[in-house]
Amino acid sequence: MHSYYTLQVAGLERDLLVCPLNESLSIAAFILFGDVELTTCCAAELLKIAPEHDILITAESKGIPLAHEMARQSGVNEYVVARKGLKVYMPNPISVEVQSITTKNVQTLYLGDRETKLLAGRRVLIVDDVISTGESLKALEALVEKAGGQIVGRMAVLAEGDAAKRTDIQFLAPLPMLDGEGNPLA
Repeated sequence: MHSYYTLQVAGLERDLLVCPLNESLSIAAFILFGDVELTTCCAAELLKIAPEHDILITAESKGIPLAHEMARQSGVNEYVVARKGLKVYMPNPISVEVQSITTKNVQTLYLGDRETKLLAGRRVLIVDDVISTGESLKALEALVEKAGGQIVGRMAVLAEGDAAKRTDIQFLAPLPMLDGEGNPLA
């Protein structure tokens, strides 16, 4: 039997599947993919509190619909996605390694020459669906700095666990870490 955590964010309610990480720790799976209403509402709420920026960046893959919708709603025609794999159409890549709480292995994030040029000298807003350990955020920061962009803000729909105590990020709602039974940890 599956258990769920009920989340309220951006005026909406969603039941998130509880996924165990080990016997004593679980997370509630927040997935924007396929939920147009949730993505649209979260993007609108984040834009209300976003600092002035020229371009958005996110990491592949769960932040993509959010970055796309935020760009669309703000009238910006481009955003940057840090890719998890190097593609043939990405000449002169820059890269950083990242270890995320939801991924078993260390990953590498890449930007190609086109993306690097889009970020250079511009005010960059980093966006993601959830900030938890902050490792993906650190990787995106490193890429923006390597590309010569100026980070003006860090935003997410949710801040999970201790990330909700951070003062360097903006988010719409906290998401608690859960125990092995799916109950919020204090």
